[in-house]
This record gives sequence, structure tokens and C-alpha cells, in this order.
Amino acid sequence: MATTTKGKPRTARSGAKRSLGARIVRWVVIVVLGFVGFSLLQVLVFKVVPVPVTLTMILDGNGITKDWTPLSDIDPNMARAAIAGEDAKFCLHHGFDTAAIQKAMEYNARGGRIRGGSTISQQTAKNVFLWQGGGFCRKGLEAWYTVLIEAIWGKRRIMEVYLNVAETGIGTYGVQAGAMRYFNHGADKLSRTEAARIAAVLPLPKKREATAPGGFTLRHGNRIARYIASVRTQGLDSCLKR
Repeated sequence: MATTTKGKPRTARSGAKRSLGARIVRWVVIVVLGFVGFSLLQVLVFKVVPVPVTLTMILDGNGITKDWTPLSDIDPNMARAAIAGEDAKFCLHHGFDTAAIQKAMEYNARGGRIRGGSTISQQTAKNVFLWQGGGFCRKGLEAWYTVLIEAIWGKRRIMEVYLNVAETGIGTYGVQAGAMRYFNHGADKLSRTEAARIAAVLPLPKKREATAPGGFTLRHGNRIARYIASVRTQGLDSCLKR
């Protein structure tokens, strides 16, 4: 009888633990499925609807200057400049450039200025759906959204969104607002040099200026301007054509 009496509490405790474990698993499954559904809805909506605002814009204490512009109304030199400056394999990969990531990791391991290996697709996913900064959590979410936009949006829409939400100056977002800020005309009239200078600003928009650039920005912009012709002749922008 003593053994039976003592066994009952142990059984109850075991049952309680199993019940708690089952509830935790159930809630984890609900949260994961809820996030998957929510993220799919976000990506589906922004496949056709212009992105109204991003978290980066909201948190920008310098205000927001932007003007959504369809890719068809942006000079082709701008997309080519972005490819030349940010992601030469944009039309060739499926969201991730493993060779560039590996090279960046090896470079960073040697010390010095941190270099990223993010593609335009990854940058778009981060800019639209997430926050700036690093961390494994954000990187994981970035990878998930990158897979989604590659599968649902396609390259042309990714480039269109990227050129409209990327920060092109202090409180300035998108190449239309950037073109007006720096050159006093719309993005549809960008010359090769102007497009290259905006592309040169993209990695550090708060520290670089496209007008009268100097030092690295000038050299990088000139280099991008030279590569624009190669992007066109080699068909590296072929995925953007209708």
C-alpha cells in the first residue's frame, strides 16, 4: 500500500510535466505557423502594393523624403549601377551569393573594416521587413524573407522595391528622391555618371554625398560608371527585362 500511495504523486507530477511540455510545444507551433502566415501575407501584399514605409524610415530622426517610382520610370542605368556596385550576380543567383559570403567571411576574419556579402535581394528583405543591425535572429529572418521574395516577387519586383526603399541620403529614401536631392531632376533622366554616384552612396548614405564626391566615393562611383556598360553588354541585367 505504501508503494502504491507513493507512486500516485509521482504519476501526477509526470502527467503535469507532460501536460506542460505539450502546451509549450503547441504554443511554439502556433507562433511559428502564425509567423509563416503573416510573413506570406506581407510578401503577397507588397508584390503589387508600393511599400508605404519601413521600420528604418520610421526610426529615422531626420524625417522621410521619398517618392515611389515604378521601375519602368527609372533610367535603366540606375538598376545597372546597383548591380555593378552591389550585386554583380543579381540575375544569376536565387537570393544568396555563397561565393561573396565566403569571401566576406574570410576578409573579415583577417581584421580591418567589416565587409558584407549581402545580395540586393537580402538587402531588400532587410530594408522592407526588418531592422538594421546584425545578430543571428535578424540574419535568420532576413534569409527567410529573401527566400519568399525570390519565390513570389521575382527579380524585377525585387529591384523595383530596392530602388524605392534604399536610403540614398540623410532622410532620403529611393532613387527618385535621391535624384531630386542631388541632381534636381527625376530618376528617369539619370545619366550613367549620376546613377553610378547614387549607387556609390548606397552602402553609407549618411556619410556620403553624390554631388561633388571625393576620395573613395568618387573612385567607387567612377568604377561603377565603367562597369555599367559591362552589365548591359554581358546581359547581367537580363532578368529585369519584360
